[in-house]
Amino acid sequence: MAKHRASSTDMDVGMGWWGKWKPVLVMLAIVVAYAVMNIMIKKAIDEGTNRLLLITLRQLIAALILSPIAYFRERKTRPPLTADICVHLFFSAALGAALTQYLFLLGLQYTSATFACAFANILPVLTFLMALLFRLETLNLKRTAGIAKAIGAAVCIAGAMLLSLYKGVALTSSPHPSRASDPRPTHLAVDYTSRQCLMATVALFAACLCYSSWFLVQSKVGKKYPALYSGAALVFLISFLQAAALSLAIQRSYSMWILKTKLELITVLYSGIVGSGIGFLAMSWCVEKRGPLFTSAFTPLIQIIVAVIDTSVLHERIYLGSVLGSALVILGLYFLLWGKSKETRNSEVKPAEGNEENKVQLQTV
Repeated sequence: MAKHRASSTDMDVGMGWWGKWKPVLVMLAIVVAYAVMNIMIKKAIDEGTNRLLLITLRQLIAALILSPIAYFRERKTRPPLTADICVHLFFSAALGAALTQYLFLLGLQYTSATFACAFANILPVLTFLMALLFRLETLNLKRTAGIAKAIGAAVCIAGAMLLSLYKGVALTSSPHPSRASDPRPTHLAVDYTSRQCLMATVALFAACLCYSSWFLVQSKVGKKYPALYSGAALVFLISFLQAAALSLAIQRSYSMWILKTKLELITVLYSGIVGSGIGFLAMSWCVEKRGPLFTSAFTPLIQIIVAVIDTSVLHERIYLGSVLGSALVILGLYFLLWGKSKETRNSEVKPAEGNEENKVQLQTV
């Protein structure tokens, strides 16, 4: 009997540990998967893969993965589609998938994967500023949380500007110096010019702006169409049609739809299955368990992993400006997240303060 109780207690402790750390392990797996995906996409683009082809097929694969899951999970609870919902889903697909991915890959083509991931860290700050503009977010500078959010936004923007405008000395050297004067395009030890960095900055900022706008649109979509998997499957399907239409309008050659190398095939399958399909489901589960602040805190890890792979596999140079700018962006991001987290905790405590019994308990604690 005593042995049975001991084993039950050990099992409860083990399940408690697993329940506590499972979201952390899932987010670490997502971060590694996304870092590998960005490196694969960068390498495929450097070798001549069409950006629109990657986006179109990736969205198609994600739609095919999520459609059966959405059908079986939400077939009894799925609300009917209306014209208003379809319009919101159309803009959600354009802003959150088609345009964002096209602009991000355009920026990725003209710079390194490390730079692109570092710049993407301003997304939470840009989303906060847009929400503040549309009065969906508040900023009280009389409270510690409000000051932290303001400082975080300012530091993050300063880091993005430093990242874009200051290059500095190279901290890593080329492993193939003899190829430095070779006029042929190569993905080894690429030294990007100021013009390329400027084009990449504009494209990446536009991508972040589109994705931030998507959060505002998606907040309305979630209220009008509260079916997570069905809505995501429809968004991926619509974005596939949008990317396909744009591809046919820009390049009418059918040869672009042919995957010529194993790298292209693996990149399309990996980014569609892992990056969009499984990644979306896992990220949604983590948001449901721990909230958006928890998931946002892991985004800088993608840049760190990408930087390690970038220098060792793609042999990209890392410059002082990128390191300093990235450090400021990450610091500003965590200031913003800390302020938002503190503000959320304060708002949860306020209702309890109206009750005298709870007030006595709070004072006792």
